[in-house]
Amino acid sequence: MSTEDKTKQLETDKKFIKMADDFINQANSLCTDETDHRLVHASLLYASARFSAFLTSAMSETRESYDESTDKAIEFYMEEYEKMLKEHFKQYRISFDKRNTPPYPY
Repeated sequence: MSTEDKTKQLETDKKFIKMADDFINQANSLCTDETDHRLVHASLLYASARFSAFLTSAMSETRESYDESTDKAIEFYMEEYEKMLKEHFKQYRISFDKRNTPPYPY
């Protein structure tokens, strides 16, 4: 990978993390005494699923190509989500004992 490609990839990675942090900050701001955190979580999952379906549709030129691509798209989204979720569970496990109490009652 060239230096220019590495620089572009680093910038893309920074944008990616910034966007994710923005979504997390928005979700955190919605977790209040009046709004159950599980509702916020469910709405994030719903929004992600809805946006993923939109992207798959937008990238398909015809209804037939959309129909042909949905199973592969679902498989891709599920695999990516699982990889990211497992990685974050590992990260939270490392810092788990540093917390005094969970942030939300379960």
